[in-house]
Amino acid sequence: MAGTSGKPGKAGAGVLTETGGKGPAPSAPAPSAPAPSAPAPSGRAGGRTLTVAADGSAAHRSVQAAVDAATAGDTVLVARGTYRETVNVPASKGGLTLKGATGNAEDVVITYDNASGTPKPGGGTYGTAGSATATFAANDITVTGVTVENTWERSAHPDVKDTQAVAVNALGDRQKYLNSRFIGHQDTVLNWAPSATGQYRQYFRHCFIAGDVDFVFGNATAVYDHVNITLRDRGAAAGGLGGYLAAPNTDAAKPYGILITDSTISSPARPGTYYLGRPWHPGASAVGQLVIRNTSLPAAVKTEGPWTDMGGFSWKSARFAEYANTGPGAGTGANRPQLGADRAAVHTARAYLAGTDGWNPTG
Repeated sequence: MAGTSGKPGKAGAGVLTETGGKGPAPSAPAPSAPAPSAPAPSGRAGGRTLTVAADGSAAHRSVQAAVDAATAGDTVLVARGTYRETVNVPASKGGLTLKGATGNAEDVVITYDNASGTPKPGGGTYGTAGSATATFAANDITVTGVTVENTWERSAHPDVKDTQAVAVNALGDRQKYLNSRFIGHQDTVLNWAPSATGQYRQYFRHCFIAGDVDFVFGNATAVYDHVNITLRDRGAAAGGLGGYLAAPNTDAAKPYGILITDSTISSPARPGTYYLGRPWHPGASAVGQLVIRNTSLPAAVKTEGPWTDMGGFSWKSARFAEYANTGPGAGTGANRPQLGADRAAVHTARAYLAGTDGWNPTG
C-alpha cells in the first residue's frame, strides 16, 4: 500500500513481516489532478498518432518521449518490443490513448523495478506511488494492448524494508484499461483518488493482473470486469499465509470502491493461503468498500474466512461482500457476507462508474 516510510504492524492476519500494515496515504505530491467533481469529457483535442519503436524505426524510441511530444487527444502507438523505462502521463494530456501496435499485450512490455524503499538519486526513497512503472494522471485516457510490469524482487533486496512495488498508478477519472497485463508482487495496481471524496473512476476490462500482497488497492472507484487475476505463489504451506488480493481504503462518504465482477481468479498457491482482502485504514474516514461477484475463486482462497483485519482495523467494520461466486474457493457463512439480490442490483459495473455524468464504458 501507499506510504513513503515504514508501516505500522498489522493485526490479526498472521506474520508477513515485510508487508506489515499499510502506511499513510501517499504523501509525495501526485501529478496535478482534476477537481473532486471532474468536468465532462473534453473529447479529442489532438487526434495525431505518435509512433514508438525501440529499434529506432519510428519517430520515438521510448514511450515517454512520445508522451512528452503528445497533446491531449493524441494516440501513442507502441511497436512490439520491451521498453525499460518509467512512464508518466500528466493530467494535462487528457484523452490520450496508449496503444500496443499488435493488439497482443504480451508483445509490448513496459518494465521497471523500483520499490517504495529503493534509494533515489540525490537522497530519499521513491515511496509507494513513486515506485510505479507507469503513472496515469490524465482524465479520459485509454490504455490498451500493453503489458506494464514492476519486476522488483524481495529476494534480491533483503536490505529494503518497504517492499511495495507498483506497476500502474492510476489517478485520473474516466480511465479505461483494456486488453492489457499488469504484473507485480506487492501493490501491483494503485487505484487512487487524489481527493479522497472526489470522483475518480477507473475501468479494467479483459485484462490480466498478477501479484501477491494488496495488489489491487486504493481509494478510487475501480471496476475489474471480465479480468483474469493470478494470486502468485509465495511458497506458504497449505493453510498458511501467502498474501492478500485487495486492500481498499475507500472514503466513508463514497458508496463505491472496488468491484471485481464476472472474472476468474486463479492461483498455483497451496489451498487456504490467500485472503481476498483487508481494509487499509490510514485515517478515520477510510472504510474500505469491495465487492467480488460472479467470479470463480481458486482453492488458494481461505474458504472459512477470506477477509482479515489490518493495522488493528476490523474487516467487519469495512464494506466487504460477495455475490454468486463459484469455484473451490467460494463459500458462505458468518465470515463471508453475501449480497442479497436487491443489493446486488446496485453493485454492478455500470452503477459504480456512472458517477455524476452517466459515464458508461461497459457498452
